Amino acid sequence: MSSQQIPEDNLPVVQETAHGAVERHDDPFADPGLPAHKPRIQDLDERAAKRSERAVALMFTLSMLATVGFIASYVIFPVDKIVYIWPFGHVSALNFSLGLTLGAALFFIGAGAVHWARTLMSDVEVADDRHPIEATPEVKAQVLADFRAGAEESAIGRRKLIRNTMFGALALVPLSGVVLLRDLGPLPEKKLRTTLWAEGKQLINMNTMKPLRPEHITVGSLAFAMPEGLDPESHDFQTQMGKAALMIVRIEPDDIKDKRQRDWAHEGIVAFSKICTHVGCPISLYEQQTHHVLCPCHQSTFDLSDGARVIFGPAGHPLPQLRIGVNSEGNLEALGDFDEPVGAAFWERG
Repeated sequence: MSSQQIPEDNLPVVQETAHGAVERHDDPFADPGLPAHKPRIQDLDERAAKRSERAVALMFTLSMLATVGFIASYVIFPVDKIVYIWPFGHVSALNFSLGLTLGAALFFIGAGAVHWARTLMSDVEVADDRHPIEATPEVKAQVLADFRAGAEESAIGRRKLIRNTMFGALALVPLSGVVLLRDLGPLPEKKLRTTLWAEGKQLINMNTMKPLRPEHITVGSLAFAMPEGLDPESHDFQTQMGKAALMIVRIEPDDIKDKRQRDWAHEGIVAFSKICTHVGCPISLYEQQTHHVLCPCHQSTFDLSDGARVIFGPAGHPLPQLRIGVNSEGNLEALGDFDEPVGAAFWERG
């Protein structure tokens, strides 16, 4: 490129001296420096600073109210409630309220922090040269001094209203995450402790849907039963059967080792829960010679001749037994509910 094509601003400067002409190149990347600091109105007027303090405190307070609203929405709105909200249309009232309140809680914390920094904290720009990754003792001391100076300039010790409301907002926001743990599922309460079995309820054969009689159960056979009055077409049939499913076997009375099991049986006919006590799989594999039943999921094995105790596998406790007898019509009936909660252990079982 010829000198005629070089912009005049980038041409070397020729300076005349006593020793002749000398070329001097100006630095095109010279540090322009920092602009002069201009004080804000809050720096000059304490009343303006107080207004900013109240504004920040208001934002933190709104964040706390929004967090309380988040928790209240979780309690108030049912999961299936649908409402019309313009311009969103038909939306879930629960999802909309949770999103709105949690978003507001986080927004007001951020807005309050930004407004605090922009109006009350020091806004003096400080240039700092790059330094090695490993700080020298002098740099560490300087950093601590700068931190103390920043804490002093933030006025967090002097602006108690801001400090207290900020701590309140930051303390309440995590409660939103705690409340979300409720989505792990409904608390079992006492629903897992009881089933539909009760005194006087007949045992209904799952295959024929007719009441079971003692003569229907032969030694070595396996039958499945459900409580009288349970409709297979009902919407909660599977839920109820998940607790009430029953398996019935007949064992020679002399082969029953457990005394209570013999007392709760009828002429060697014993009734145990069909639900494995490991993770709740249905048990259906019966070995008539050993009187063992096997869970097909994880091979937990129970001895039905000895109180259905666990003899192999990960199951933690025996299968619950149902006390049975015969009613005036000659049909098998329950004499109460299971002696223990059915299925896998749960944290409220105790």
